[in-house]
Amino acid sequence: MALIRERRQLNLRLPLPEPSECRPRFALPLPPTAAATTALTNNSSSAAISAADLDTLQVLGHGNGGTVYKVRHKRTSTTYALKLVYGDSDPTVRRQIFREMEILRRTDSPYVVRCHAIFEKPSGDIGIVMEYMDSGTLETLLKAHGTFSEPKLAHVARQVLNGLNYLHTHKIIHRDIKPTNLLVNSNMEVKIADFGVSKIMCRTLDACNSYVGTCAYMSPERFDPDTYGGNYNGYASDIWSLGLTLMELYMGHFPFLPPGQRPDWATLMCAICFGEPPSLPDGVSEEFRSFMECCLQKESGKRWTAAQLLTHPFVCKDPSVSVS
Repeated sequence: MALIRERRQLNLRLPLPEPSECRPRFALPLPPTAAATTALTNNSSSAAISAADLDTLQVLGHGNGGTVYKVRHKRTSTTYALKLVYGDSDPTVRRQIFREMEILRRTDSPYVVRCHAIFEKPSGDIGIVMEYMDSGTLETLLKAHGTFSEPKLAHVARQVLNGLNYLHTHKIIHRDIKPTNLLVNSNMEVKIADFGVSKIMCRTLDACNSYVGTCAYMSPERFDPDTYGGNYNGYASDIWSLGLTLMELYMGHFPFLPPGQRPDWATLMCAICFGEPPSLPDGVSEEFRSFMECCLQKESGKRWTAAQLLTHPFVCKDPSVSVS
């Protein structure tokens, strides 16, 4: 008689698409006069910045419920990035933008993108005026210049870890570390951005199990908290995501999948929960291999913290590395 083994039921939930993803969005022009704008905050300059102070230079991209512009201050000629979120966005998007505003108000680090002002129009549209990073994202550099060498990766890792160490010290979990959320300027300064799904922890050990962020970079304990979520440490998920990001920059494709294959939920779930962590190809240095192993432990308790990783030999190298 065949022995039938009871299948373990995983606590896996497929997140529904955001309602705003089903609606077409179009770039909106900036409001023409200062009277249409109410300044909410400004933590980095002596005079409030309103929408009327800004000239639109170009559209940088379209996100969930809004548009990001490259803008220039009319009086100072300073260039900024303006994230404009539409007033009729669905409630989920509105909650995310207010969460991002709350976190941006709290942060002051050279490794986190700086917020210069926040304003709201009578229509309900919200604008966040942020530091402009003229080289785009790490994904932009990967597409433009190809894969990253180990010295360049060490340079990137050191800066992102400094940013994560700052955030984690202030009990902030990012929850969406990936190449498109790490901004770069022409001096190869890397800064963490996009805090729409971040969470401020009330206590250090508060659980943070919600299924938000990009599932491709989610840690095993976020896919399957019953198996991997014991003694949950939300900060460790950011370290897993950083490890996958660095490996992608080195290999040129998402580590869990062959080059060119687009990830889907089922494939990612099986690879991340049931497979072994991705490994580097032959020929890499022992320091790099060791560093990645410290990031990509499937058990969150075995991953190094951001502070520990900053002492790893891989990142303790000459920081003077250029993009060229």
